[in-house]
Amino acid sequence: MDDTSPTPTLADRFVAPLQRFLAIEAASTILLLAATGFALAAANSTFADRYAALWETKLRFGLGDHELALSLGHWVNDGLMGLFFFLVGMEIKHELVHGELSSRERAMLPLVGAVGGMVVPASIYAALHAGGPAASGWGVPMATDIAFAVAALALLGRRASPSLKVFLLALAIVDDLGAVAVIALLYTETISFPALAAAAAGLALVYALNRAGVRTFAVYWAVGGLVWLATLASGVHATVAGVLLGFLTPTTRLVGPDSLAARGRRFAEDLIALAQEGRIAREGKRVYTQLGTLRRDVLSPLDTLMAGLHPWTAFFVMPVFALANAGVTIELEALREPVALRVAGGVALGLLVGKPLGITLACWLGVRAGLARLPEGIGFGAIAGVGLLAGIGFTMALFITMLAFDDPRLAAASKVGVMAASAVAAALGLAVLRRTLPRGGGAAAPAPPPLAAP
Repeated sequence: MDDTSPTPTLADRFVAPLQRFLAIEAASTILLLAATGFALAAANSTFADRYAALWETKLRFGLGDHELALSLGHWVNDGLMGLFFFLVGMEIKHELVHGELSSRERAMLPLVGAVGGMVVPASIYAALHAGGPAASGWGVPMATDIAFAVAALALLGRRASPSLKVFLLALAIVDDLGAVAVIALLYTETISFPALAAAAAGLALVYALNRAGVRTFAVYWAVGGLVWLATLASGVHATVAGVLLGFLTPTTRLVGPDSLAARGRRFAEDLIALAQEGRIAREGKRVYTQLGTLRRDVLSPLDTLMAGLHPWTAFFVMPVFALANAGVTIELEALREPVALRVAGGVALGLLVGKPLGITLACWLGVRAGLARLPEGIGFGAIAGVGLLAGIGFTMALFITMLAFDDPRLAAASKVGVMAASAVAAALGLAVLRRTLPRGGGAAAPAPPPLAAP
């Protein structure tokens, strides 16, 4: 019997199907949809009051005379979403350093497209609410939900070429950066400058620790927690701290390829020698510990944290956020109020019309002006389809809704507009892409000649 293949235990048999499910690309989206459906059902059932009361439950943490007391909903939106935006900050930095935003040629098309996809939806909403009580909601239709948009594109299989997927991902990342800027600059009412100075000092300390070569994550989590608390106290939304900490995460590796090969070979030789001498049971732990340290040093802190946080954000943070925020009480009578109806309509028009129009028009102008070029095999029909998928606002748009509206009726109307528009945008985007993309699949089809500017 092969000693390297132990007999599966009962726990292994139980966990294996779960592991296979979590490995599915769209698994997190399925879970997010399930959480959304549950929240909607709860908010429109006889348990609606208990559902609402749950998220208003106070959760307190104190030390001596100091206490932090927030509702459960605020802990989700300010705390858990801080982890999500920390991951967003790292993803943006990764793309800027190593990815699709690392060069002017790669970055310009999604950059100009994202700008158009933010300006036009916001302008449509603002035109409907200029000077009115719901004017603050103009930022809601600017946002794109990366997870849902990419998952929707994945439904097309090989017909969606890698270049199209990269374009959508880069577009959504720039869009997220714009949303973060809007949250930081425009959805902040009062600012405590001493607390803001404390947050800045914490960020400076993180930078200094990075420059000094400190690689102990516990130190950074402790300082990052203080930065989060100071940002929360400053009046700036606490999730901005997550993004800034993500930007400060180092991308450099401590071990290069040559050193990796040499150290790996030495560890293998040590293990073989210990096994031959019968000392592996007593001294093998030392080599295993060194191998773990090598694994940490081979990956940059940014790569390590992204890999570690992604499952938590995808399978815990975002579903919990949906449970806390997607529970909209559907009251058609409330939508008959002129202001509420205009809010839902403005958000829906911004996402369904403004997003594809702004992205497609901005990309066309960018190509026409020579600032950007279309990837091979992608025409403006595909760009329009991606623009529709970018109209899936969902979690990001719901998040901005919570910041934009103090009136619960307007917030509910905005959520209805977000969810209805996101569902229609996904369906229309997939329909347009099915008609415009080659049936043979982007990866297998021969590359056509580069498209000239219109």
